[in-house]
Amino acid sequence: MHELRDNIRLRIAALLGFVGLMWFVWLLDLLTPGMRSAAGIGIIPRTWIGLEGIPVAPLIHGDLDHLLSNTIPLLVLGALILLRGVSGFLLVVLVSVLVAGAGTWLFGSGDAQHIGASGVVFGFFGYLVFRTAFDRRVSTAIITLIVAGLYGTAMAFSLVPEETISWSGHFFGFIGGFAAARLRYPARSRAVSIHTGELLRKLEIARPPKDEGH
Repeated sequence: MHELRDNIRLRIAALLGFVGLMWFVWLLDLLTPGMRSAAGIGIIPRTWIGLEGIPVAPLIHGDLDHLLSNTIPLLVLGALILLRGVSGFLLVVLVSVLVAGAGTWLFGSGDAQHIGASGVVFGFFGYLVFRTAFDRRVSTAIITLIVAGLYGTAMAFSLVPEETISWSGHFFGFIGGFAAARLRYPARSRAVSIHTGELLRKLEIARPPKDEGH
């Protein structure tokens, strides 16, 4: 019982720690206004300084509405990911940040400063949607249906390029979620393939020999 309680506390701490860090940076920027955030300048595509902004860009938000629009889905989707443990959650965060950041740096609008955690939100969404293909569990499929029902339409519209929205961060964050799902469940996928191969071999052995008449 004590171990279970500690496990739950660890999961809550992981989720609130990530989201809380975003709010902490926003409060610092609110108290010390200026052109540069306390966490950096975000991602400026195809510049050397823009590379430095990849790991910190999700912590920087332009205003309260921007922060809230990312906080709520991060809490909901992050909690669903944490049902399976902290290690999976940390993997999705890391892969989503790196893939969304790298994609934005390569293909994003070059005359803009790309900030915000929306790439991680799309990473969470992509992970939960694609995880079913690799995990192959009924509970995973149910979570996928819930996530698709709650956020599917909003996510689809958010992939449409707009002047003030970093579509590249959204798109590559989604790709990052897929990559995280594939990395998280490689053994399960191989096990299914091995089991299928063994089943086919058994069927081949059990099949009666053909009567080749002459």
